[in-house]
Amino acid sequence: MSTTASGPARRTRAELETLPLAPPAATGLGEVVRRRYLLSMLVRNTIKSRYQGTVLGWVWSYLQPAIRFCMFYFLFQVMIGRGAGIENFAIHLFAGMVVVHFFTETFNGGTQSLVQNRSLITKLPVPREMFPVARMLVAGWHTIPMLVILVIPCLFLGWTPDPVGMAAALLGFTLTASLGLALGLLFSVGNVFMRDIGKVAQTLTQFVTFSVPMMYPFTLVYDRFGEPIASYYLLNPMAEAVLLIQRGFWTGTTSDPEATAAVHLPDHLFTRGLVMTAISLVLLVLSQRIFARLESKVPERL
Repeated sequence: MSTTASGPARRTRAELETLPLAPPAATGLGEVVRRRYLLSMLVRNTIKSRYQGTVLGWVWSYLQPAIRFCMFYFLFQVMIGRGAGIENFAIHLFAGMVVVHFFTETFNGGTQSLVQNRSLITKLPVPREMFPVARMLVAGWHTIPMLVILVIPCLFLGWTPDPVGMAAALLGFTLTASLGLALGLLFSVGNVFMRDIGKVAQTLTQFVTFSVPMMYPFTLVYDRFGEPIASYYLLNPMAEAVLLIQRGFWTGTTSDPEATAAVHLPDHLFTRGLVMTAISLVLLVLSQRIFARLESKVPERL
């Protein structure tokens, strides 16, 4: 009986030895999409962990941006009159805050995603790109309440969605998502090998708030520094994203949207937005390839 029992076992083992070696889990952004059920579970768990132990729970997603909106409105428009000469400056400011928040949370969250999920990475054979992607989706989930807080005063001020404005807003969010994910992938794998990379990402995102026309209009840059410097200023993709979001929401709340766009928004807004989105998508592809070359060393580094 022992010979009969061991024969098939030996044949099976011999057959297995002839099979080519393969990685335990396929990698790439396409594999992340294919495993979207696992991705959705990771997103849900990340969101739940953020509000675990709180009484209000997800209500904080709406309460915090509402308080932030009121605080910035009182500080910049009521106290110091920063919005003088800019109609509905609070909307101008908060529209920029929405897209900046989406980018910084995607970038910083993606950078820390591999280190924070080291227990899952070392135990489960999953595509590791899933963790930066999940953080981008979590950032998008937390951006929705900010959009709601933005739309409510816009409607109160007479804003009505128009196709051009909605196309501009969609392009702005697409640019932000692709750029944030590309940098998140690149910095996340770098952060595994050198923890200083996480600090570098946090420092870079601090500059974003002041390098975009959010607390000040684009015309201030143009009037103070002239066209050459303003053209270099517009090479910042996040400045372009903020201007696109402002075209989608803020200009529609003013008394003359066309005149506001002509005065406060630069020419060729859509052309630059499309070009920068294409560049960000190329950067996303390159970042994913660099990520794929280094990810085999991630478990041992963690």
